[in-house]
Amino acid sequence: TIALSQFGQATFSSLQSFLSGNISTFLFDPAPTEMNWRSLFGAWYVEDVFRVRPKLTLSLGFRDELSTGWNEAHGRAANYTFTNGIINTQPNLGNSLFTVNNAKYLPQPRVALAWSPHGPQTVLRAGFGMYNDLQDALGYRADQNAPFNPVYSLALPVSSLPIDPFAPVPAGAKLVPGGVQPDMKTPTLVSWSLRIERELSPNTAFTIGYVGSHGYHELIGVDANEPTPVICPAFPCPAVYPTFDSSQPLVHYDPANPTAPTNDPAIGFRIGSPLAGAPVPEGSFYIPPQSPRPNAAIANTWTWFSRGDSSYHALQTELRKRFSSGLFLRGDYTFAKTLDDGDSLNQTTAGNAPGLVSNPFDLAADKGLATFHVKHAAVVDALYALPFGRGTRFASSRSRWGNAVVGGWSLGGILTVQSGFPFTPQLSYNPSNNGDTRNPVRPFLDPTFTGPVVLGKPGQWFNPAAFIAPPSASGFYGNVGRDTYIGPGSATWDFSVLKEVTFRESFGLQFRAEIFNLLDRANFNTPNLIVFTPPTATGNQPSGTAGAITSTSTTSRQVQFALKLHW
Repeated sequence: TIALSQFGQATFSSLQSFLSGNISTFLFDPAPTEMNWRSLFGAWYVEDVFRVRPKLTLSLGFRDELSTGWNEAHGRAANYTFTNGIINTQPNLGNSLFTVNNAKYLPQPRVALAWSPHGPQTVLRAGFGMYNDLQDALGYRADQNAPFNPVYSLALPVSSLPIDPFAPVPAGAKLVPGGVQPDMKTPTLVSWSLRIERELSPNTAFTIGYVGSHGYHELIGVDANEPTPVICPAFPCPAVYPTFDSSQPLVHYDPANPTAPTNDPAIGFRIGSPLAGAPVPEGSFYIPPQSPRPNAAIANTWTWFSRGDSSYHALQTELRKRFSSGLFLRGDYTFAKTLDDGDSLNQTTAGNAPGLVSNPFDLAADKGLATFHVKHAAVVDALYALPFGRGTRFASSRSRWGNAVVGGWSLGGILTVQSGFPFTPQLSYNPSNNGDTRNPVRPFLDPTFTGPVVLGKPGQWFNPAAFIAPPSASGFYGNVGRDTYIGPGSATWDFSVLKEVTFRESFGLQFRAEIFNLLDRANFNTPNLIVFTPPTATGNQPSGTAGAITSTSTTSRQVQFALKLHW
């Protein structure tokens, strides 16, 4: 995918089609119009602290936030609404993007307590709170709606570019609605925590705790104009996956008789495939070939809905130690799990998972690890004040100018080690028959595969032989889970040298020399996710770059110098 700008995007089905200039889908806005969005936010907060007992403190708080919604200064707010669950052809125009403002009253209670049952050396802390995410950047979605900023979808060769913004819209172009859920709810997070802090010695402290949260009404990207799938075994879902035998005559799919036997390479799994003739699992979603969109007048949409859910659970530990020699050490470790059903929202942020949910009628199929999930994370940082200069072990009797040279030096370091981000193997084509070529879908798992899926090598991080490519118009969604596999972890060591020169008590100069990624370690990015490209006459073959890693997630060693005057 090449994003030419916010108002232009070219999508290619494979590297070969890119090199030959064969665009599968081109999105464009022929004449962008600058909009003037307005929104007012407000909040108030009360808090009180009660000392229930000498060793028990209770804090109670309440916060309320509100918003006037998302409004256009000249009444040009355009957003698509729905009639009987079907998106309307023309957008609703007015001052507000919403039909209902659900952000007028957003109560957020807060509770916290601190208890020292055995004196100040041990403290137990617990907390609970609700938080809302007021939407202050919806113009990104709202700026892509007709009639002021119509976006069209078109299949055309690259030689037809650029498109004249003053020329009529090319024949065959479909309007692509954007926008947001017209009665959008405000994303909400409920968070809770429990920690125990223990002073092990006068200079050593240890903390262990649990942090959890549940998010709801979170934003997810949805195609609001997909054909309604059939839930198997309802008609006309086949009882077994169709097959294709290249040695037999072709029998194409007949929409007038959808359950008739076929021998069609676009629909059937080739003979020899483990799925050819295998029973279709009950509860599978199926879209018959040539199924029309609910609203045939417009194309597939990219709409934000507040239907997402998430959860976070983590064990967090911290150890702090201050030595008498001027050395301070701190170590943190987090063991966490983050789940959601979609968080990428668009293709530019969907580096390791599709931007849209795969099936808006089955959000549970996208329930999986969040794209930013990190299971293990450890950080160790140290700061050592070198013992040179006045008041230290060495060179303590230096003159003022001598102390300015040898004193005030410190060394610092931060070591960060974490496990990798999850990723989702994908197809570069869409066999589900939902008509959307923008959003990658997932392949099937090969039930006969026994080897490890993740190989852990930069040349091929995962084994493409673990997956099966569905025919180009099979009508089924793959059964590989979202964000099922984990990519490469990372480790970096940042080092710094600091020099502090004090002229007066509150006036000084600080010099910093910092080296990022001191060991120049190559931390690899997530692998190439495309397992299969569109099938050819001989069937599907894994992409030659499937699982290959071609970039790093961090920079190479970098050195920077800084001088700061503070008072």
